[in-house]
Amino acid sequence: MLPELPPAPDAVVDPLPYEERLESRPAQAIDLVVIHCTETPDLASARRFGETVLYPSGTGNSGHYYIDRDGSLHLWVRPERVAHHVRGHNARSIGIELVNRGRFPHWLHAGHQAMDEPYTAAQVATLNALLDHLQATLPSLVHIAGHEDLDTTRVPAADDPSVEVARKRDPGPLFPWEAVLEGRPLQRLVPEG
Repeated sequence: MLPELPPAPDAVVDPLPYEERLESRPAQAIDLVVIHCTETPDLASARRFGETVLYPSGTGNSGHYYIDRDGSLHLWVRPERVAHHVRGHNARSIGIELVNRGRFPHWLHAGHQAMDEPYTAAQVATLNALLDHLQATLPSLVHIAGHEDLDTTRVPAADDPSVEVARKRDPGPLFPWEAVLEGRPLQRLVPEG
């Protein structure tokens, strides 16, 4: 069994029911943080999505850490476990979800692609403190990306299949990348071309 990594200070540790079924990994395998937004109205609905079992393994989709609008920090999957939060990059990454409605409830409708809810100052402060903690405890951590940077798939719109929309747009155009990257040695991964 691999050693547990210390949770971030002030984090409410509330593991998802299936956390122990998620694959374990060494801390050295983690070199990437992926920033998401929940695209739900609140933390409780994000929790319901996270608890939903989607795979034969008895697990579902979720990030590791969640940051509510008031800046409170919640740990649902410990970093030494591989959470399902971004296709193709789960084994190497920590998923951080910020509560934000995003495109809720019509995520893939052609006419509902605006992401106009700003992130709160409390969320950004907590995120910055969390990133500092992760960099201090994960020596291999060198990259950061938005979900939209890593999953650039386009799909037919749910309300008009003749139009394609981005499958993932989070954390979206209002995410304060400069405030998060300033003075931090993490390199942002962005799509090529």
